[in-house]
Amino acid sequence: MNAVLLDTGVIVALVDRSEKHHRVCVDALEETGGRLVTCEAVLTEACYLLRGIRGAPQAVLANVKEGIFRVPFAISESADSVASLLTKYRDVPMDFADACLVHLADMLGTGRILTLDADFAVYRWRKRRRFECIVPLA
Repeated sequence: MNAVLLDTGVIVALVDRSEKHHRVCVDALEETGGRLVTCEAVLTEACYLLRGIRGAPQAVLANVKEGIFRVPFAISESADSVASLLTKYRDVPMDFADACLVHLADMLGTGRILTLDADFAVYRWRKRRRFECIVPLA
């Protein structure tokens, strides 16, 4: 089973049923067929954005505890690579969570990503490979 990267906006849309992309994210998630991987920076952003919805941050963390969202990434081992990505894409600009996801793509050998972030059309993993953005937005 291949890994699928999971970005903040999709987590928020999955948990918040009133979010405008909720249905498309649920459908995309059901069709992925891969194990969902993310990083602590994404989880931090998602919990922050969901803080106004009772129980939402806890639901995000429950997905981690249950192994639905996997976090195979430690910044302590990857700080140089993430810093290089932040420098390379400073004109986009790239945020910390996006840099961690690009590094995670390099690490896991996958560019499949559930994201609502158009910047992933600009970012490249393993220097030249394009990301395959799974969420179809019209």
